[in-house]
Amino acid sequence: MRVKTAERRDAIVAAAAEVFLEEGFEGASMAGISARIGGSKATLYGYFKSKEELFVAVTHEQAKKQMEPALAALEQETGELQKTLQVFGEKTAHFLCQESTLQTHRMILAEAGRSDIGRRFHEEGPKMGMERVAAFLKKQMTAGRLRPADPMLATLQLCALLDCETVKPMLLGLETAISRPRMKRMVERAVQTFLAAYAPH
Repeated sequence: MRVKTAERRDAIVAAAAEVFLEEGFEGASMAGISARIGGSKATLYGYFKSKEELFVAVTHEQAKKQMEPALAALEQETGELQKTLQVFGEKTAHFLCQESTLQTHRMILAEAGRSDIGRRFHEEGPKMGMERVAAFLKKQMTAGRLRPADPMLATLQLCALLDCETVKPMLLGLETAISRPRMKRMVERAVQTFLAAYAPH
């Protein structure tokens, strides 16, 4: 029996990412992915039990590389709350508006009604990121920089504000590109609205 290795797993995830982007979730197959990496389906199934599990792994690998700097910006905050949220918002919006990320989200939405892939994607990825944002907001509430409230609800509302001018129009094809200066202004509006809603009494 071949020993599993992190290098082999990474190679599978990288190849699968290419196949999913080229053929979509429905069009991609485990046979096609195994052919891309030059291995057998048995080897592929040794690492991932299903196409859904592999797809979730691909999305999380992409998000981890891109979102970690945004989340780290919160954890390295300097006490300037608006500036910290602005940096976080710009990094987050930039990643979420990349074409590869948008394609991934479209695939997840298309499959969510037919399987548990939407739940699995959320539980194993975005949920953990939001918990880190909520921890940051709770810290700000404790310090008196924000009014006391449910940190997770505040996180959901902040994310919705960041999405409404950036991600949503891009997902629907209403926008095809957002320049850096324009995105900065969009994020500024979201952050200002959030801070106005959660200003200390």
